Amino acid sequence: MSNPLLNDRVFEGASRRGAGEAGWAAPQRSSGTSTWAPPVTDGPVSAWTPAGAVMTARGAMSATLMLAVVMLAAAVVGWGQVATSPDGTVALPGWLFAAAIGGMVAALVATFKPAWARVLAPVYAVLQGLVVGAISKVYNVAYDGIVLQAVGATMGVFLVMLALYRTRVLRVTSTFRRVIVGATLGIMVFYLVALVASLFGAEIVPSGSGAFSIGFSLVVAAIAAFNLALDFDFIEQAERAGAPKHMEWFAALGLLVTIVWLYLEILRLLAKLRDR
Repeated sequence: MSNPLLNDRVFEGASRRGAGEAGWAAPQRSSGTSTWAPPVTDGPVSAWTPAGAVMTARGAMSATLMLAVVMLAAAVVGWGQVATSPDGTVALPGWLFAAAIGGMVAALVATFKPAWARVLAPVYAVLQGLVVGAISKVYNVAYDGIVLQAVGATMGVFLVMLALYRTRVLRVTSTFRRVIVGATLGIMVFYLVALVASLFGAEIVPSGSGAFSIGFSLVVAAIAAFNLALDFDFIEQAERAGAPKHMEWFAALGLLVTIVWLYLEILRLLAKLRDR
């Protein structure tokens, strides 16, 4: 899930300036009895920021691209670690669960320590890439060619959402943000409850190729897609607020989390459609 990771609180502290503070060498009012007159100034004083010390949208996108390349390389390794037999059965590697937990921990730590994102983001890309590669191999064995379809659909959704956001056809208002973040948190809670229930043999996540199951996957995939708009808005706001340079990696990490979520939901949706 992405947007609980990317939020305004993260960069507010880094970019906040003290209000009402006197500028450099600002004259102070005399405590004597003489008449005080406002000093002549050259206008408002802007804080000087060294070149390359602040976040830019281009830098965030470059970091996202680098993380995507790292994840792709790790996914190739994860794909190769899944053993298959002539009868079509697969054997998942034993480290899969540990890698998934490790990637989740890296993302959560970055939430509280954004300055560490330059290190934690590549760690997440490697660990989550291994997991995504292994899961993709399982789906591809069951549904030949489904991975390429899912990758293409994910890229298409990403480009469409970017175009809608850049052209302001899709506007991220406060209401839009509250609805999508609330829906995302609701899905996170639902999946967590489903995970706990599965430990006791109960399956509450809609599965199969029925209309309700496909509709559920469509809704979740749509929410994941709308999270991309929130990520784009976060990057734009952080750049405008003068967030520090390390926030490029933090924003890239959040964007990568959303892309992975969207890909997995599309992969699941395509599998359900293949079963119809």
